[in-house]
Formats: sequence, C-alpha cells, structure tokens
Amino acid sequence: MIKPHGADSLQPLLVTDAEEQQALLTEAEGLPSLTLNSAAAANAVMLGGGYFTPLMGFMNLADALSVAKNMQTVDGLFWPVPVINLTDDISSVDGASRIALRDPNVDGNPVIAVMDVSAIEYVSEEQLDTMTEQVYGTLDTGHPGVAVFRSLGNYCIAGPLQVLNLSYFATDFGDTFKTAVEIRNEIAKRGWEIVVAFQTRNPMHRAHEELCRIAQERLKADGIVVHMLLGKLKAGDIPASVRDACIRKMVDEYFAENTVMVNGYGFDMLYAGPREAVLHALFRQNMGASHLIVGRDHAGAGDYYGPFDAQTIFDNLPDDALEIEIFAADHTAYSKKLKRVIMMREAENHVPEDYVILSGTKVREMLGQGIALPPEFARPEVAEILMAHYRSEAAKAM
Repeated sequence: MIKPHGADSLQPLLVTDAEEQQALLTEAEGLPSLTLNSAAAANAVMLGGGYFTPLMGFMNLADALSVAKNMQTVDGLFWPVPVINLTDDISSVDGASRIALRDPNVDGNPVIAVMDVSAIEYVSEEQLDTMTEQVYGTLDTGHPGVAVFRSLGNYCIAGPLQVLNLSYFATDFGDTFKTAVEIRNEIAKRGWEIVVAFQTRNPMHRAHEELCRIAQERLKADGIVVHMLLGKLKAGDIPASVRDACIRKMVDEYFAENTVMVNGYGFDMLYAGPREAVLHALFRQNMGASHLIVGRDHAGAGDYYGPFDAQTIFDNLPDDALEIEIFAADHTAYSKKLKRVIMMREAENHVPEDYVILSGTKVREMLGQGIALPPEFARPEVAEILMAHYRSEAAKAM
C-alpha cells in the first residue's frame, strides 16, 4: 500500500486510551481555554484522524507563511495549505503554556483538544494578504473561502495537540465518517492496492458515477473510495445527510458489490481550487489511495479559477512532493448520439446540443417544482431523494 505523506506510518493525534483521555479531560477543566472557530476545529479533527500526517499540531506563523508562499514548511516538509489556529481574542490564553481548545460546533463547547502552546503571534494585515492571495489566488472577499479566512482573526496560536474527540462527525455521521486510520485499515483488509479516491461535496449524478467507473477501468483499480466532505459548506449547498443518502443509493444500485467504499471526512470546504486539490491529494494518500480523480473546476468557486487549474498545478510540483497520482478528467456528460456518458474531450463530431447538461440552478428549479430530472442526467432513485429534500426546504420557507 502507498505510504503516508512524510512518514512511515500514520500519526493520528487522537487519544484513544480511555484512561489517558479521561485524565486529559480532567486536566482541561483547570486549564485556560479557547473556543475555536469552525475552521480550526476542522483542522483539529483532520489532525486527530491522521489525515494531516505528519503534522503534530497547528503551524506557527513562519511555517504558515512558508507554506503559503512555497508549499513547504520552514523545515522543508511539502504542504500546500497553512494549517493554523487563528483567533481575534487571546485574552483567555495569553501567557499560558498549555490550554484547552473548545469545540464551537457542539452544544456547550466541550473540549476537543489540549494544546501545548509554542507561540502566540500577531499576524499583520500584510501577512494575511500574502497567505490569502497565495492560497486562494485572490483577495476578493466575495470568494467564500476568502470571506471565511479573513474573518478568523489576527492572532496565530501554534503548538502540538492531543485530540480528545472528533467533534460532531462521529456522532452525526456514524456510518459514513471515518478517520484515515480506519480507511487505510479497511483498504488493507480488502487487499486493494490500486485505489481511486473521488472527492465530492455534492450528490453524485450519472456523470460522476461514470467518471468513477472510467477511472477504475483505465487504472485497473481494485476499488473506489467515494470520499465526501461532511463539514461546513457555503449557503445553498446540499446538506451532508442528503448527499450521503444519494451517494449510498447510487452505489448500492449501480456498482458491483465490494468495489466501492462510501466514506466521509470532517473538514470545512476552503474553495481554494488548485491549492485545495493538492491538499485533497495529500490526505487521500494518507488514507491509502493511490490515485485521486481531479476533474473540471475541482474545489473551485465561481469563476476564480480556470477549469483545469486544479490539474495543471500538479505538473509544477516537485517530483518527490507526493506519491499519490491524479487521474485528470474532463467534463463528463451523457451523449445523445452515443447513448452513454463520456468525457467530452474524447467525443468526436459532437456539438453542445448533443449532450444532456443541466446547470445547478436548473436542477434546483426542477427539483423544487417537483419535476423529475432526465434519467440521462440523474438516476431516478437519486433524483427522488433530492426532490424530497427540496420539497421539504420549500415547505419550511412557506
């Protein structure tokens, strides 16, 4: 199986020994505490689950700036996106050497981790601009990822973590949420070597389904891991529970048994396009995937990135940056001429009218009005789940 990034074995920061965990929880009650923002809490979950191996905690300012500018830490570890804990108020932890970190996404803000503080540093507006522009490619606060990042604060609190739980993901998505450790172990149990990962923050329609199948066939893969994001999205995106139901229904009905794993991970979407695509590849390597499908507009938002920028960034990475490979995919759609889903760049003698393509806006309009999606675009079983969701949302709005 492919090795984890930067290490011989995974380094999950989740404390699993019950006695040690209880001792840390007891200690945490007497420590100065900081309630994290959602982005930092998601980073803690990814660190806890081993996805961010070999990092041992939150980066300091020097590492964060180095990663933003050069995609490597000061010590030379390849990493595409700063993993930091920003806040706008340090009054509760200023001067402390050990602190409790509290979860903003769970009622009562329970302790999610204990942290040894190595540095508390002020981040200037110029430094925030540098990180923003390098990672997101823009300073425009109309970009959903930029808007979130620039709202987090000007203080960077760095240091190693002991993670005590995995927030709401393990309880709310018990059948779907899995750590990198769990997925790697399941891949080993199945004896898979060539493993294709498919990243999604949306329900999967016919085009996505066939793209996974194309990648599996061309790479002669042993299996596919459909790996969905379960964390915070932008307004209007479909909730994780609905996406989960859609994807499981599609896999159960249309893929051969024991060829697809459906799992999710706890992270807030960055919408950082190319940089986020590299991060997606890195932590899929950590979970045991040998390949990641990177398609058109991967991890993007609006028109901030070119349609294939998330593929071409991999052409410019150092040769030893990652072991995982990407499967570079084009837009896929149902061809009326060929009566099957194809990658559009491979189609001869086709014009736009030869494809069944619906915009996201059109899909939402149809579902909201109770109009069935064309079977060439979406599996009927999946469309029914989505229609029920949109009807429910419409009823709430009345």
